[in-house]
Amino acid sequence: MKVLMINGSPRRKGNTFLALSEIAKTLELQGVESEIIQIGTKTVRGCIACNQCKMKQLNRCVFDDDICNIVVEKLANADALIVGSPTYYGQPNGTVLSLIQRVFYSNPMGAQNKPAAAVAVCRRGGSTAVFQTLNMPFQMMNMPVVTSQYWNVVYGREEGQAVLDLEGMQTMRTLANNMAWLLKKIHANGKPEYPEREEWQPMHFIR
Repeated sequence: MKVLMINGSPRRKGNTFLALSEIAKTLELQGVESEIIQIGTKTVRGCIACNQCKMKQLNRCVFDDDICNIVVEKLANADALIVGSPTYYGQPNGTVLSLIQRVFYSNPMGAQNKPAAAVAVCRRGGSTAVFQTLNMPFQMMNMPVVTSQYWNVVYGREEGQAVLDLEGMQTMRTLANNMAWLLKKIHANGKPEYPEREEWQPMHFIR
């Protein structure tokens, strides 16, 4: 079993990375593999709703000039997803939000049924809005949302301060243990069995 984690901070070794690293260490103790992928500082384009991924049945984005399709492939081969982001003006980093939207839109089956969780890191406030925003796409993708003993929030401004948030680090470990527990339950009998669902019936309210 493997958990893919996305560090939504451009700071490679910043506080978001430290929060995800705490999760990774606990997952390892539970016998669950993990990988942290860094969004970096390069441009990640947003979805332009061209629908080429659907019309051509690509299961990937038609634009291949950033890390989107790397994440699409890694998620398709993973068993769960955790997305971490710093707090920017009460919102997640726009880059990671655009990335997740494109990944899910271009290959929804690569995400469906896989447990997911969000982690928000902040200096002082706005983290709960980040946490809520990151969780919303999971719920649209039929991804079970993994909880912890508190909202998945870690505090710290300067690089390295996250480790001083003792409760935040404990929350990350509890999240990791809950994730490992759920994955073991899902995969207990070999190939997991997922619920049958009705075919999606999209509609809008313009008549």
